[in-house]
Amino acid sequence: MANSIEILEKLIAFPTVSRDSNLELIEFVRAFLSARGIASWLVHNETGTKANLFASIGPSGRSGILLSGHTDVVPVDGQNWTTDPFSLARVGDLLFGRGTADMKGFIACALRAAGLASRRRLKTPLWLSFSYDEEIGCIGVRRLIDIMFDKQLTPACCIVGEPTSMEVATGHKGKTALRAECFGQAAHTAFAPLAVNALHLACDFVGCLRQAQDELAEGGSSDSDYTVPYTTIHAARITGGIAANIVPDNCTVEFEIRNIGADDPAKLLANMDACANKIGENARKLTSEARIELSVANSYPGLDTPVNSDVVKLVQALTAGAGTVKVAFGTEGGLFASRFSTPVVICGPGSMDQGHKPNEFISIQQLGRCDAMLDGLLDRLELGI
Repeated sequence: MANSIEILEKLIAFPTVSRDSNLELIEFVRAFLSARGIASWLVHNETGTKANLFASIGPSGRSGILLSGHTDVVPVDGQNWTTDPFSLARVGDLLFGRGTADMKGFIACALRAAGLASRRRLKTPLWLSFSYDEEIGCIGVRRLIDIMFDKQLTPACCIVGEPTSMEVATGHKGKTALRAECFGQAAHTAFAPLAVNALHLACDFVGCLRQAQDELAEGGSSDSDYTVPYTTIHAARITGGIAANIVPDNCTVEFEIRNIGADDPAKLLANMDACANKIGENARKLTSEARIELSVANSYPGLDTPVNSDVVKLVQALTAGAGTVKVAFGTEGGLFASRFSTPVVICGPGSMDQGHKPNEFISIQQLGRCDAMLDGLLDRLELGI
């Protein structure tokens, strides 16, 4: 029986950066499961170059306990690695490689658990969900969720195995990624005051974002479970202009909202839209072409599972954990919770302190703790929780 380290070594060897295909890894997982008598099915992207995988072990016709993880990893370009990022390297108790913590370590533990589950008489099924393109906005899992919903495959509860150092996380903020297209009027810069500079519109709009952020930080809703306890509004990128002697007529601002549960991002966006319209209205005194148009590039809901819910108590018991935490990063957990009203927790081996960095690693001790959690879960599933 393969152990988690052996499985992780195989998984790390697949360079499943989000810009590339994950099919070789998915076919490996499918073959691993099939060799143990476990059937699975795939949900591909539009081009057929990537796929989600779903598998069920145990009785049909019953809601399962879902283990959810993503197969894609972030790039290593420009990072100074001391080992090959796509070859597992062991140094003492640490295992180095891209995705060891985020989050192929959990997938390795889940596959080991699936192999063990195939030999046991489960009364409650164990479900696996492995998705693509999580790192660029939880893109791939949405297709899988749609199919699960159509098939009436509603999870009894879900454990998302993002790295939490095996602490039980009950929540994360929602995210809305947005774009503000600023349109002005081009001219020779000798006549700049007679034109409308789209970069100026963009800067005025960023000023609105900063004011909104200040208001949220100083007097908005608060959730002390987060390191940053309030909703954040962040301007990330401004692009525009052609040459120093041309008044730019187009500029784009990319920004995001990361909201706590008490704040509605739609209301925040409505306020930003009103600010954008006011800026555009003032600029149209010079030209009718001036305006700012807002659009949503991507979004996913937050997660806020009650700390007294059954799934929290279950995973606390399995990990011998006392308290709960909330995490700064987003997950597919909010999508499962909002679509199915399924209780979700986030709990997995490793730390996001190592995620997305060169020389990413996970400790063997953390993998062992995850194995122990899933071994305990199998005992519960055999009893029919």
